[in-house]
Amino acid sequence: MKNELHQSGSLYLKQHANNPVHWQLWSADVLAQAVRDQRLLVLSIGYSSCHWCHVMEEESFEDEEVAALMNAHYTSIKIDREERPDLDARYMNAVQLMTGQGGWPLNCIALPDGTPVWGGTYFSKADWM
Repeated sequence: MKNELHQSGSLYLKQHANNPVHWQLWSADVLAQAVRDQRLLVLSIGYSSCHWCHVMEEESFEDEEVAALMNAHYTSIKIDREERPDLDARYMNAVQLMTGQGGWPLNCIALPDGTPVWGGTYFSKADWM
């Protein structure tokens, strides 16, 4: 796998196109491959003017150690909440039920079929490791 965000029309997603994380675009094909590979999903949802989204990108998603961990163990999907408000609402509701908190960046670990199992908002490098 490689980072596929350069294919997106979203400014937010393109901002992550050079991350060492092998970000994928949300699609039925990506989910089907995760099911075949039996890999959990990392879903990271944000938007282009989100300050903490940019901080987390710099601290975590541009970090080679974090990227190596994510690339080895997960199918990582980056989502622009402005393009996919349906996915934002689904995973925001799940994280709020799990933690009592919400906001962006929104990060969720999900089963290969997209069922959320754990999540939160801003995670530092130490949180990912």
